[in-house]
Amino acid sequence: MAMDTFPCSSKRPCPSSSQEQNNARVVQGLDHVEQVLHKFLCLDDDDSTSSSSPSPSSPCSSISLDLSLEKLLESSASDADRTVLIDRALRMGSMLLDAAKHSSRKRASKHNSLAWPLPPDLTIKVFSMLETQSLCHASATCSLFNKCAKDPLCYANLDLTSRVPKINNSVVSTMIQRAGNALRSLKLGVIPCATPSPGSCQPLVYTNRNSIVEVSNFSWNDKRSRQGRESSILTRSCLSPLSRDGGAPGILLRKLYLYNIERMDNASLGQALSACPSLLDLEIVGLHVELRQTLMSVSANCHSIERLCFESSKTGRDDSLKTQTCLELVDNCPHLTSLSLRGFKLHDYKVRVLVKGFQKLKYVDFSTSYSITGSFLSLGSCMGGNLLEVLILRDCMHLKEVEVARFLTAILAGDFKFLLRLDISNKEGLASEGDWYHRCFNSSIMPVKQVLEARPDINLVAEYPAEGSYNDSFDTDMNSEISLPSQLSSHNSDRSIFLSTSESSYNSDQGSGNEDGQDASYVIYEESSDEIDFLSL
Repeated sequence: MAMDTFPCSSKRPCPSSSQEQNNARVVQGLDHVEQVLHKFLCLDDDDSTSSSSPSPSSPCSSISLDLSLEKLLESSASDADRTVLIDRALRMGSMLLDAAKHSSRKRASKHNSLAWPLPPDLTIKVFSMLETQSLCHASATCSLFNKCAKDPLCYANLDLTSRVPKINNSVVSTMIQRAGNALRSLKLGVIPCATPSPGSCQPLVYTNRNSIVEVSNFSWNDKRSRQGRESSILTRSCLSPLSRDGGAPGILLRKLYLYNIERMDNASLGQALSACPSLLDLEIVGLHVELRQTLMSVSANCHSIERLCFESSKTGRDDSLKTQTCLELVDNCPHLTSLSLRGFKLHDYKVRVLVKGFQKLKYVDFSTSYSITGSFLSLGSCMGGNLLEVLILRDCMHLKEVEVARFLTAILAGDFKFLLRLDISNKEGLASEGDWYHRCFNSSIMPVKQVLEARPDINLVAEYPAEGSYNDSFDTDMNSEISLPSQLSSHNSDRSIFLSTSESSYNSDQGSGNEDGQDASYVIYEESSDEIDFLSL
């Protein structure tokens, strides 16, 4: 029986032949440069990729290319021609590499746009919750994030603080410009340590003499000589962008925190505050500006302010505050609920004007202040002061034991019903009634235990050193600029230290207390940041 025969079917086209046909059609639509590039990139490198060591016969192997280039160089007429040929090969290779990277980034950007699960509005919302430096890092990740990070809402709350100086005026200006009228909070300057918890009087004042700078292995004089050449120094004009565009950036600013900007002066700070009429929260630490001038600027421009914190750069030296300034502040800023004035010379009668005047005052901190004896605590039945929830008088050098005892007795009598925290600690003890040089470390007249029993809701902090350690500890005062013996040398009467309204009785600066004295299911591809407007912090 004859075997069935079948017609011979035609051969299927070879895949390589089909690929060549497709390549030919593609090449027809390309110009000369594109055709050359297309042929070069379509060289068969299967042999070189399939084996661990490329064969010299592989058309696109590195060895093959090397040999081909060598032959081309040997065919050159002169050494100069060979040099030109090598330079062209290097330049073309670099250009081809850059073009390939650019195309890779574009593909990655397109992928990220499709893979990122959040729409732009939610992405912007998330970015607005990031810290400023984290936001800049995110903007450098990919073009998608960079585009979202340019929205002004992402810069509504700017935190440009650092542990060492590394922010300059240009960075501040760029960030404020990005925020525009969406700016709500601005923190700026140098914070040498973590922000202390409320109630702590840990100093945040930073100078170039701090231990932070000592790590940098050059002396204080070297630091001073280099300071003018450093690009990371904030000057007095660092806040001027708040006044640009008709004051648009500052008009809706709610919170302004300034730390240790050494070149800031009264005029520049006053100009900045004049551009912030909606300010609710102002914190100033370590600026070389006067208390009186600053409070005058606040009183004139920031009528809605609710929190004011000011820490002197030179403890005990600023005695510029006047009674009239206190009265104007009380009249023009009636919404103040938190007042912190640390490290200033504050007389009791001026402090009484402030505490009694602000009807909504709940938080008071006069830590490390000079001249306060505590007599202002006799507030009577007025509304001002009786709403206090926190009172901090930590390390007030002239705070008298008898005044603290009277205040605690008033608490036992039913006054200050809303008080939740009281800090009367002093690293040098409290001053006695007759001789303020005699310090009290374990008072028998202060009803501390009775207050704790009657008011268990109060957090009463009364920490004092061991008796007899006062003389040894005083030399380590915050700035070591004002010594107790030098103050005592100018005293004519110990009792006049506390009873006189003039500071001349206990300070060598004559007239310092006089009102007329000195004024997961997706992958994000990496994209290079060379096309991203990234602001390095």
